[in-house]
Amino acid sequence: MIAHRWPLPEPMRRALAEAAAGARTGAVPVGAVVVCAGAIIAAAHNAPRGAHDPTAHAELLAIRAAASALGSDRLDQCDIWITLEPCAMCAGAIGHARIARLYYAASDPKGGAVEHGARLFDLPGALHRPEVYGGIGEAEAAEQLRAFFRERRG
Repeated sequence: MIAHRWPLPEPMRRALAEAAAGARTGAVPVGAVVVCAGAIIAAAHNAPRGAHDPTAHAELLAIRAAASALGSDRLDQCDIWITLEPCAMCAGAIGHARIARLYYAASDPKGGAVEHGARLFDLPGALHRPEVYGGIGEAEAAEQLRAFFRERRG
């Protein structure tokens, strides 16, 4: 995958800012935003430790906020922008929400489930297959993650 070399779209800049906010709380720096009709309607960062909730991934929090804002469990007119390839839980939620397009920055060979691992959207029984675009802001997101873990490891 080729690193993004032009100005980042606003949704990915906002997702990266969310990831940075999460890192400041001690959470792994992952941010997500949901866009509908060209406007960001929800944004979140990882918060499992602070919320004492293992499901409090950035994607799930942003999807919940977007569904609440729209008053619907179907987000088929929405896109999601995430700083890291979604895990199986989050990819499943993206499918259940019927999100139209998924944009993510860094690949996650260990925990991802879109390009790596389970590849949920490629399975015959997938409920929904969003359009998927990876590598947008990859260098920036990867550096956030490296810096976070470098600091943790001392």
